Amino acid sequence: MSDNKFPIKFGTDGWRAVISDTFTFENVRIVAQAAADWINKNNPRFAQKSASVGYDNRFLSAEYAQAVAEVFAANGIKTWLSDTSLPTPALSFGVVGLKNVCGIMITASHNPAKFNGIKIKTAQGGAASKDITNVVESYLGQTPVVRLGFQDAVDKGLIVKHDFKAAYVKFLRGYINMKKIKAAKFKVLSDIMHGSGRDLLRQILKGTDIKLTLMREDVNPSFDGSKPEPIPECLQLLMRRMKDEKFDFGHVLDGDADRVAAVMPGGEFVSPQKILGLLILHLVRNRGVEGGIIKTLCGTTMLDHIAQKLGRKLYETPVGFKYISDLMISEKIVAGGEEAGGMGLPNYIPERDGTLSGLLLLEMMVYNKKNFKQLVDDMEKEFGRYFYTRLDYAMDAKKVDLNKLKTIPEVLGRKVIEVKDFDGVKLICDNEDWLMFRPSGTEPLVRIYAEAKSLKASKAILEFGRQQVDPK
Repeated sequence: MSDNKFPIKFGTDGWRAVISDTFTFENVRIVAQAAADWINKNNPRFAQKSASVGYDNRFLSAEYAQAVAEVFAANGIKTWLSDTSLPTPALSFGVVGLKNVCGIMITASHNPAKFNGIKIKTAQGGAASKDITNVVESYLGQTPVVRLGFQDAVDKGLIVKHDFKAAYVKFLRGYINMKKIKAAKFKVLSDIMHGSGRDLLRQILKGTDIKLTLMREDVNPSFDGSKPEPIPECLQLLMRRMKDEKFDFGHVLDGDADRVAAVMPGGEFVSPQKILGLLILHLVRNRGVEGGIIKTLCGTTMLDHIAQKLGRKLYETPVGFKYISDLMISEKIVAGGEEAGGMGLPNYIPERDGTLSGLLLLEMMVYNKKNFKQLVDDMEKEFGRYFYTRLDYAMDAKKVDLNKLKTIPEVLGRKVIEVKDFDGVKLICDNEDWLMFRPSGTEPLVRIYAEAKSLKASKAILEFGRQQVDPK
């Protein structure tokens, strides 16, 4: 809970809460009023105060988005309101194109169906920093909420219904090499997970010979009783179809289509860590993109070897896409990614994009004339195969003694040769195996990560890590 009287707190990627509990129309309007105050008071370089508002496929998302737009309109902010559900990156792209002060996206991303949320996007198209969300939080309840009726706001030109998808689709079709892809015969299965990615991939690939099959592209606010998170336990049907049917590439989007996952022919899940490696190799070797490479502290060691062989600078950030986004604004970057599947790409807004990431993987298949499994196999043959595991261990995170963890001398007989502590504690061993601890700042759990050259070893390291924080 924030320091103010409201149960509203922005985390690393927006504010999320349970619908009808904390995520209510009243609280959404309170947040909208605070955001309107920030827009009007803290952005003097914008003579015309305007914003974009979008929403995903969740229960009442469209109605929440309209509620935000009505508050903005009453505060004199011209608001471009999406005419349909859409991916978060499509909204972010629109914010830049329309030269808005910011964007508001109604989404709880990959969370279960009972949640909804609000993401704030900056004028550059990236996630709002803590500096911005702290100011918005400080304005909560400081100004009485004002609203302008929807039709009245439309009649006055303060709310404009807008198609964000058209410009977004046009840009993505121009970003990838449509001429090269046009005659490719690959079979692609894309799991939309009932999210707001909908049929955009079909629109982008229209006119090509790619045989695209979409699954779970319909609107289903219950998400099949699961959650729209691109992790193996939520992708069993896709993995089974990839095993049983002759697809060359399995592509996955999360609930608001800003994250990507993938499945190989044969049904094996491919971690986002490996996806980032493939994207880097394609962008450098096939597209000739210059710049450095970004990984988070819990990123795979394979990326170190890729950066070294390609002669590129490797940046290592704390966990969280906002750190990647900041570097993509200030430095020349080939690509950056996080273990959850958010990929930042060059010559684009500093935003994650699951659709564009998938298109580039498909483009790589076309350039190399290989299916997705062959690309992964080639990369691992060249740079080594690493097995990454993670455990979100429920416990009081405040009881984790990071200083004690820093002094662990060895992990299962392997000497610890380096300790990194700028985001939790990472112990790196003399054989490249590593173990990392990150207590959550918002939930009663500690995240434990491990990587080794075999799955058995990685799981053993993970269990060793669990014993360090809870010996029982």
